[in-house]
Parts: sequence; structure tokens; C-alpha cells
Amino acid sequence: MENLSEKNNLKSIYNKISSVVPEIEWKVHAPLIEKINKLKKEKNAVILAHNYQTPEIYHGVADISADSLALAVEASKTNADIIILCGVHFMAETAKLMNPSKKVLLPDMNAGCSLASSITGEDVRMLKEKYPGVPVVSYVNTSAEVKAETDVCCTSANAVKVVESLGVDKVIFLPDHYLANYVQKNTKVKIISWQGTCIVHEKFTGKEIEDIRKENPDIKIIAHPECPPDVISASDFAGSTSSMVSYVKKNQPKKVLLVTECTMSDNVQVENPKVQFIKPCNLCPYMKKITLRKILDCLENENNEIKISHNIAAMARKSVQRMTEIGR
Repeated sequence: MENLSEKNNLKSIYNKISSVVPEIEWKVHAPLIEKINKLKKEKNAVILAHNYQTPEIYHGVADISADSLALAVEASKTNADIIILCGVHFMAETAKLMNPSKKVLLPDMNAGCSLASSITGEDVRMLKEKYPGVPVVSYVNTSAEVKAETDVCCTSANAVKVVESLGVDKVIFLPDHYLANYVQKNTKVKIISWQGTCIVHEKFTGKEIEDIRKENPDIKIIAHPECPPDVISASDFAGSTSSMVSYVKKNQPKKVLLVTECTMSDNVQVENPKVQFIKPCNLCPYMKKITLRKILDCLENENNEIKISHNIAAMARKSVQRMTEIGR
């Protein structure tokens, strides 16, 4: 009876993602998905997946699929003994900060982030010396060490709200230069920015967006705030990954371009089959380090555990908690 149930579950998953996962690939994925879903129940493990994970992970094994802010919130609420974070290193660190008593695992410890690696705790201390008394807002795409030097974290979903919540006329905003530009255009608070960028979003250009619009005059173009200013100006809407998903669900455009990591389009397309997605394929090499085989290995052996020193964790946790309290 259990085998029949598992087969039906696998069939249901593939029916959902068949438009974006070829059958030949599914034959490789299915046995791994079955093993992972069985083992996570036995071990009381929960799998959290970011929007940029591949469809077989996002729809096949994840218990919660969401953006950075939602994953941080869900990590704090889970009753699971083990949290497996299918995303990049800073996300796994954030999950550990939000639920320090849990074992948090990352399927590949080399799944980094260009933004997180662009700034260190020492850099933040230097900025605080240069601008004494100015509060620090750090994007969640940073290390625990940086979060420990931060007054409050933010995501692209609530960056403007977080900045304005401080009630000051000036903030240090780290580390994404383009997100800082976006925030500056949407607030009167003076933004002191860092020069970090996302290796995926910085590749897009305004000309590329304009050319796609010429070829598809009825298209709706939705950009992530980590994109360069000319890309955002050439788009119809700019917002976080969660806002992009909501826009498509609510408006159901006939044709849409999500100016962000390519795989997200596949995941959103599964939920919106009537919408045609144009996909300029900029992939995140770090997100793509996470695979079903690595998830299974991580779950079986409980390796790649996230460790954060007590002192850094205590300080970093405060900045993340403040972010979740402010919300979207």
C-alpha cells in the first residue's frame, strides 16, 4: 500500500512539472525524489528551497519553497530536528541563526554568493568608523559575520520599509550597489552604499530588455531590484522574487519576462501554465551546485552542518530578528 502511495505521489509531482522537466531527466530524478521524501519523514527533517532551485527540487522534495525572507521566517518556526537548506551558504547560516537548536545542513558547502563574498565584518567596522552613529542595514545576502556588525537586515522584499523604519536621515546600506540605487529612488533617506553586485543580475542590460520588448510588443517585463538601473527603467515592474511571483499570479499576462535567475521562470511557469515565459538564461552557478544527489547524501550522512560561533550568532541573530519583525 505504501509503495502504491509513493508511486502516486511521484506521478503527481511529474504531472506538475512535466512542462519544464523532460521525461528522460525525470527517470533519473524520480528514484532520488522517492528516497529523499521517505528519508526526511523518518528523520523528521524539513527541506527549505529558494526560488532559484531547479523544479525537481522546488516541486519534488521541498516542504517550503520561497524567497529569502520567507525562508528565514519558516526556519524559525519549524519543529523538525533537521533543516536542509537548498540554496546558498548565507541562507543556511540565516536558518541556523533563526533556529540555533536545530541541525542545519547545506548540501554543498561551496554554494556561495558573490554578494556575500563582496564584504567582510572588517569592512563593516571600517565603514562604521568612517560614518559614526549611522545605522547599518545589511542585505540578508551576507555572512553571519557581517550580520553581527549590522543594526538590521533586509531583503529585496522589504528593503525600503526597513530603511524607513529606522527614523533617521542617513543609513549605510550593504552590500548590493544596485539594490541600494533602487532603495535610494524610493526613499528620502540618504543611502551610503557598497560596491557589491550579484553575478546573475548584473549581466542584464537595458538594451537587452529593449530588444526583447521590440520582438515581443505585448510582453510584461518584471525585474529584480539587484539589476542595473537601466534594466529597471526599461521594465514594467520591479520587485523581490516573491513580488514577481505574486505579479504573475495576480495579473496572468499572456507573455512575461522575469529578469532574474533563469530557473525561477520554470518554477513560476508550473504554477501559471497559461502564461508564456520568455527566458534569457542567466543561471546562478552557486544555486546550481545543489542537486538531488547531494541532498540525499546530506540527509543520509547528516554532513555539511552549519556552525556559527556563539558570539557572532548572538549579535547576528538580533539583526535578522529585527528584519522578520518589520516584515514585508
